[in-house]
Amino acid sequence: MAVISKCLRAVAIAAGSLFALAAFAAPPEGFDARVEQAMRSRDVPGMAIAIVENGEIVHAKGYGVRRLGSPEAVDADTIFPTGSTGKAVTAAALAILVDEGRLGWDDRVIDHLPDFRMYDAWVTREMTVRDLLLHRSGLGLGAGDLLFIPRSSRSRADIVRALRHIQPATSFRSGYAYDNILYIVAGELVSAVSGQDWESFVRERIFAPLGMRTATSHEDDRFNTENRAQPHARLDPRLRGLGAQQLLPEREGLGQVGAPAGGLSWSANDFARWLQAQLALGAAPGGEGKRLWSEANAREMWTPQVPVPIRPFPAPIADITPQFSGYALGWNVQDYRGVKVVQHGGAVFGVLAYVVLVPERNLGIALQVNAEDVEVLRGLGYELLDHYLGFEPRDWVAAFTQWNRQRLEGGLAALEAMGKQVRKASRPSLPLAGYTGDYADAWYGPIAIAERGGRLRIDFRQTPDMQGTLTHWQYDTFRADWDDASIEPAYVTFALDAGGKVARITMKAVSPTADFSYDYHDLLFEPRATGH
Repeated sequence: MAVISKCLRAVAIAAGSLFALAAFAAPPEGFDARVEQAMRSRDVPGMAIAIVENGEIVHAKGYGVRRLGSPEAVDADTIFPTGSTGKAVTAAALAILVDEGRLGWDDRVIDHLPDFRMYDAWVTREMTVRDLLLHRSGLGLGAGDLLFIPRSSRSRADIVRALRHIQPATSFRSGYAYDNILYIVAGELVSAVSGQDWESFVRERIFAPLGMRTATSHEDDRFNTENRAQPHARLDPRLRGLGAQQLLPEREGLGQVGAPAGGLSWSANDFARWLQAQLALGAAPGGEGKRLWSEANAREMWTPQVPVPIRPFPAPIADITPQFSGYALGWNVQDYRGVKVVQHGGAVFGVLAYVVLVPERNLGIALQVNAEDVEVLRGLGYELLDHYLGFEPRDWVAAFTQWNRQRLEGGLAALEAMGKQVRKASRPSLPLAGYTGDYADAWYGPIAIAERGGRLRIDFRQTPDMQGTLTHWQYDTFRADWDDASIEPAYVTFALDAGGKVARITMKAVSPTADFSYDYHDLLFEPRATGH
């Protein structure tokens, strides 16, 4: 009987039938034990996994605990921040408005948001709704993220106004560079066209029809939900990702202003319902015929429209290197070992998510973890893909662990080389008081540097809790270590004018593996005029 089943499975896979794997809907035998073993191997506190196949939820379960050292278990209703996997929700909100004829994918953004401006006037005139979602605007990788990461006191309208001061890195539509800021603009666009704020629109037009009863679009609702996962990370002073797991302050992450780019939260049960709607091309689960967005727009959101450069992965995980990769509307489309997949990762401080759809197999898999250990998240994800696609089993968790170890070792080596080759015995040009004052960057806004107790303190005025101490590094460069240790340290360099006064300040991340959202290198602070 086992031989017959294997033969039938092989024939079904080769034929590409949508119902090929109906008899193989369950996860691999012993999967729960495998998840728990993988979590123990990296001290991951909690995890949630959802699997949908042929329209049915075949697995939705939580593992571990919501918070390190506490007994409260993760279950299928425990909510996790979903990070950038939520970009597809903002795209779906726009698709609903496109179906209603209230805007078009190729409408100019400025026709719906009159205050919208890019740095270049021609780009402002030509930027379309579609362009907001495709990472081809000409902005650099993660440009403008410090406007809202970590959380900001700004409004979304403030961020739209700041956008005009961010200089492009390349020409418009010439290439791919991942950004978050234009998804915030997309959220403002949803609000302007619908007459509802983005949070209400998503809640009423997507979550409610899909029966996503734990899903939240506003962080206040998340923080008022008892059954929620807490964020954790490894915060070794040398390099993030090393050391023991630590609980992070959960209110110091993305913030509500950035929600259209990645600020949703939901559970494994609700992730499964989202997968069902995606695989049904916009139809709500349950067979009642209710459709949230059209099949045409479902396919539009899955159609790659900008090539994503392919960089081969090293030997431990080389087999995940795709043969093609492109970005669609809120989704990355590529292949896994020759099979087309529609996928996206998500990361906010202390929490990771990964979702992958295999449309030709009517399969969807989503994993969430309340830590930053990508090796467990992605490793288990690829083990599930191998199971459902009929590939030989492989210990992907071990492979990703080896890859991540090599990545961190490379980061440590780079830091050591920088310390040996760059740092010189020197003194600052000015007494500490000479560096103090109020400064501003055109797109970020104001910072203040003050002397307190014989040390310099830096304060990012529109980023609550982003204050730190400046310690002399070399010449007129200081190292900023933030009071919140989860924020990446930075080098702060003062340039002096001919009169010996500070003319400008530049910054860069200390760590060679720092997340791209710490776009310190894009900042250029200048003294603020007296009385400004």
